[in-house]
Amino acid sequence: MKYQFNTPLSKEDIMELNVGDEVYLSGIIYTARDKAHMRIMEYRKESKKIPFSLENQVIYHCGPLVKKLDSKWKVVAAGPTTSARMNRAAVPLLQNFDVRALIGKGGMDGKVTEAMREKCVYLAYTGGCAATAAETITSVKDVIWLDLGVPEAVWVLEVEKFGPLLVGIDAHGNSIFSKVEEEVNKHFSDMFP
Repeated sequence: MKYQFNTPLSKEDIMELNVGDEVYLSGIIYTARDKAHMRIMEYRKESKKIPFSLENQVIYHCGPLVKKLDSKWKVVAAGPTTSARMNRAAVPLLQNFDVRALIGKGGMDGKVTEAMREKCVYLAYTGGCAATAAETITSVKDVIWLDLGVPEAVWVLEVEKFGPLLVGIDAHGNSIFSKVEEEVNKHFSDMFP
């Protein structure tokens, strides 16, 4: 199935999705990599309010390449980063915030898949599509925590038909990544008993 959603996403939106569905997003998405995840959880631990809302939002595992033109930021390239780097941070993030979608490449582990159940989906974006992704970013609405560095800051991006994104992990506990891993392991077990 093919879907087009506007952000923020509702729980009903993500519950419609199944592994293998194609998704396009329009609206606001937030980038976050390792350091941004750590900062979010530090704020949570210290009972400090983060300076943006993650409720019903989309996090894109991305460190965009940006340039400043006439005091405005322009995204030049915005390809996905490897999501597995955020495995440890994703579980507490999902337990504390109603994030509805994570976007990245390569998938996430079984603990994250379980934490997503009934509340979030993982949308896989093809690696090497940085220039294509940038074309769908209509504007940079804000940058938060620039002190972390350009790639690690949280970039608030407005997008139009961002995708195609493949549902790699759905909110029903299904993961295309675990299925592929099982098939590969079985294949090698059969070949090398």
